Amino acid sequence: MKVPHKAHVAIVDGESFTIMRNTGKPFEPKLGDASKPNLNPSNFSAGVRHQDDMGQRTGATDLNELAHGAAAAEWLNAKAISGEITDVLVIADPKTLGEMRRHYHSELEKRLVGEINKTVTGETTEQIEKVIAAS
Repeated sequence: MKVPHKAHVAIVDGESFTIMRNTGKPFEPKLGDASKPNLNPSNFSAGVRHQDDMGQRTGATDLNELAHGAAAAEWLNAKAISGEITDVLVIADPKTLGEMRRHYHSELEKRLVGEINKTVTGETTEQIEKVIAAS
């Protein structure tokens, strides 16, 4: 996947959120400048509304995880609207990515260079770079 030089890479799951920058070339990403923004997961209503039927019946959908995904999207929205983020790649597990998409602002959508539907939290930076290059 082509990721512009200095693009932000958001690595998200239901519990963690890390922002990195591509300091490498577009087709040879090198990630650096890792930071973990402080989120306030407060949007629990969206998770209730969008649970699948089985999750509602069994209680398998963790509303805290969905609220975390919504909070990550809201953080990215704010940075896109303010112009602090110009290009962003989102890498998230399937459930979190689905919840995040429901909260994308149009300004963030304009700045998305791609999405990778995969859990990579807990992986090494080198492994994440390989996932990006192979996508």
